[in-house]
Order: sequence, then C-alpha cells, then structure tokens
Amino acid sequence: MIIRANIKEQFRETELHVCKDRMDDEVRRIVDQLHGLYDPALNGTDEAGNRCVLRPAELVSFYAEKQKVIALDAVKRYTVQKTLQELETELEGYGFIRISRSEIVNMHKIRTLDMSLTGTIKVIMKSGYETYTSRRNVTHLKECLVKAQNNRLHVPGAGKGE
Repeated sequence: MIIRANIKEQFRETELHVCKDRMDDEVRRIVDQLHGLYDPALNGTDEAGNRCVLRPAELVSFYAEKQKVIALDAVKRYTVQKTLQELETELEGYGFIRISRSEIVNMHKIRTLDMSLTGTIKVIMKSGYETYTSRRNVTHLKECLVKAQNNRLHVPGAGKGE
C-alpha cells in the first residue's frame, strides 16, 4: 500500500482517494473505515420500525412533521430522535442549510431553484423531492449556493499551465 500526502494551495477540501485496478475486500474495508472516520452517522427508524444508520451525505432533507423530525433520502423516510436545531448545528459543515423554520436541506442534492413572483423559491432536489424556502431564508440560501459555487470554481493557477 502506498500513502501520499499532496499539499497544494489549489485544494480547498481534504480529498482521500483509494486507487486500485479492481474492487476487492481490501478496498471495501478501507472505504468503509474512511466513511466511519469522516462521515457522521445518525440513528434513524424506517417506516417499518427498523433501526437504521443514516449517512448524511446520502440524505436530501430533514423536516418537522407532527412533532417528529423526518430524514428523507432519495426513496425512504426515517424518523430521527434529534431536533432540527441539533441537526442544523451538527451538519452545517456537511452542506446542510436551513431553508425554513421546519426544514433543512442538503445543498449538494439541490438540482434547481424555481423563483416565484411571491418571493419564495421552490427548491427541487436531484431525487425529485420539491420543497419551498421561506422568504426569511431566501437571502441566506442564495448566499450559501453562491459561496459553494465559487469554492468549486476557484482553483488558483487554473489556466496558467499548472
């Protein structure tokens, strides 16, 4: 196994790459261990009552419904035992932002925004899930999306033969 550290100004986030000619047990084990170290895990309960470990990177949204907090992935709903306030604080560094009093969403899962004349924004997720941001949070959502876009586009030295 070869381990290298590549430290350059162009990297804004830590990236871990596992490279091999094929997927095997060693690669699976390494990737699972890395996920365990760096991805926060949440406990949830699916609609059948089964306990599940949820990976925030796979989740689309957390929203309040009938005094419960629901986690939504591309196909299923889960109940979690944390408040939206706790989740917002824990997951802020993972791309989750509050879009209304009762919902936080994963910015990385947003496909499009549909602006309306009333000042609200319809948020359409890659999974097809649609929700709305409150007028109070429109400015914050726009700022976060612009900041995320700028971080992806800004690569020092790009176009200078580097």
